[in-house]
Amino acid sequence: MTDTDSRPNSKVARVIETYDLDGMGERLEAEWTGADGERTSLRDLADQFNRAVLSAAMREAGRSAVESDVASAYATLTDDDTARADLMRKRRELERDGVDVDAVLDDFVTHQAVHTYLTDYREAELPDRSADRVDRKIDTLERLQGRTAAVAESTVANLVDAGELTDHDYELLVDVRAVCPDCGTDYPVGDLLREGGCDCAAD
Repeated sequence: MTDTDSRPNSKVARVIETYDLDGMGERLEAEWTGADGERTSLRDLADQFNRAVLSAAMREAGRSAVESDVASAYATLTDDDTARADLMRKRRELERDGVDVDAVLDDFVTHQAVHTYLTDYREAELPDRSADRVDRKIDTLERLQGRTAAVAESTVANLVDAGELTDHDYELLVDVRAVCPDCGTDYPVGDLLREGGCDCAAD
């Protein structure tokens, strides 16, 4: 982290201060870098940030700011598919309660602004996860195979119960395999990934 006075200008930082969004910077950085596991995309972070801005403005105006109300208002104000009549109705409703809608919309940020804030203002960096990339991909594939097996088992059981499938003790196998086009070796896809590919080229 750099000294506060030498940091570049940042709209995100200014809005955090304007709306007293304590801890927002740390939260954005933690979610972007995946400090607690899964990373959050910049677009999702921008949406989270903008909803927090709207929520703060609604609370300041004395309006209910429960999550569902904020999410509904945010969707109406930002969704390109919102009917004009619905948009105007929501704007009038918020303005009647004391929310300066134009000012709030001006303070919304883009995902690019969030990226600039994280990288330039907070000097955050993404961790190098290349070492465990293969393990994570294998885990994803194995979870998908597990879900496919569960769906297949449920489908067979339902059809047996409905009398549309003969009742036998079926054994269902879900096995994704990869065949090398050069040597014909057949691998479970997880083994292929762990071994770094087929080694036939080394022969």
